[in-house]
Amino acid sequence: MKRNFLNLKFLTLAILTTALITSCSSDDSSQIVDPDPTEGSRWITLAAAKMGENPGDGNGGTLLYAVSIEDAKDPTKSIAPFDNGFIAPSNRTARLQSSEDGSTIFNISYAGDTGGNYSKYTVNGGQNFTKTGSEVSIVQYVGTAPRWVKLFDGDKTGAAVYVSTEHETDATDDTYIRTNAKIGVVTLDLVNSKINEFEEHSIPLSDEEEANGYYFSRIDMPVLNAAGDKLYIGGRLSKVDPTTTESESDYEILGSKTIVLDYPSLSNPTVITSTVGHGNTNGYRSINAFEYNGSVYQANQNDPNGSHILKIGADNKYDNTYKFNLSDALGVEDAYILAWRPAANGKAVIAYRHAGSVEGVAGAQGFFALADLNTKTAQKLETIPYDPDFYLFQYQGFVVDGTEIYVTQAPVGKNGNIYVVETETGEVTKGAELVNVAGSHFIGTF
Repeated sequence: MKRNFLNLKFLTLAILTTALITSCSSDDSSQIVDPDPTEGSRWITLAAAKMGENPGDGNGGTLLYAVSIEDAKDPTKSIAPFDNGFIAPSNRTARLQSSEDGSTIFNISYAGDTGGNYSKYTVNGGQNFTKTGSEVSIVQYVGTAPRWVKLFDGDKTGAAVYVSTEHETDATDDTYIRTNAKIGVVTLDLVNSKINEFEEHSIPLSDEEEANGYYFSRIDMPVLNAAGDKLYIGGRLSKVDPTTTESESDYEILGSKTIVLDYPSLSNPTVITSTVGHGNTNGYRSINAFEYNGSVYQANQNDPNGSHILKIGADNKYDNTYKFNLSDALGVEDAYILAWRPAANGKAVIAYRHAGSVEGVAGAQGFFALADLNTKTAQKLETIPYDPDFYLFQYQGFVVDGTEIYVTQAPVGKNGNIYVVETETGEVTKGAELVNVAGSHFIGTF
């Protein structure tokens, strides 16, 4: 016989209030004046995270400003989202996604009174973003601070997830049995603004892992397999001391794990485990796994041997013959993948930090590398300027346009630039200036 007591509920959310962001116009003649992209081109939307109470926290809200791809590449142009940007509805840093062609921004507000509300906007250039379609709330499914991403299915579907945990103990002697991790997954029709499916599942680990106190404590970053019939969800494992049920911090890191569901039904949950990588696969704020050439490539974090790119094959299992350790590839120690994005040629830009990163005003210094999924090699993009306050932990978005990948470079509270990486050659081109304000930073391109 057993009884349960609640350890964590996903609806018990700490709501942070922040000051209202106001925007104003600028008379700066260098500020871009919304030119339409030329035929065959696209918009590039810059996302800027305003400081809340501390430099680099991004809790003051998110501002957007869109420019043509031609202006994004022009170093004589200046972009000032903090002065002229569109305020993305969100109490804290917005969780943004964009259509593949850059014409639409998808947003689910994070925390606060509007938390969990989905909305989408047509990109018209500059600060002009026109709300389109109806809003839909996913609060009843995943709370007011949802983890969500857009699936790569032609801009049709988004997926949001949560996990709640509950310790199970024996009712007779109160001894620990296991921690039950219950996940919820909801898929959202991005075109028609409606809920597609919602399912909840209890996700067990092995008997030995559970007896030792391991459980899924966070999940995030769903991605479809190439066949479109499985959904992979990254996860983080935590551990309690089975004798006390107190949380532990110094424990053995297990092999990286991913939850696999049938799609679109969101049924039949299973767990797969890597023997190559260890640590988390849930990422943070940027998409952490991508389909390429029939397989899914996934970054891991908090690996004792540094972050890996892991491979899940067409059989929906980890390919443990594929070994790509970023620390080894770059010749550094404890490389940590903060965000990444591959182009269609299998070459990717990776935002990372490592054991030698300087501690800046908001956290450890970040860098960009160009990696090749096929050769399992990587090199630091040396021509991008770096600064101790170049903070990439909250980085979210990369624009992929053919073989080019667009990134933002600006230290916290300092001006910077857009940089364009030609992944075929490794050439890096300096683009438009990014005008910053005190304590704030840029979180990517969309």
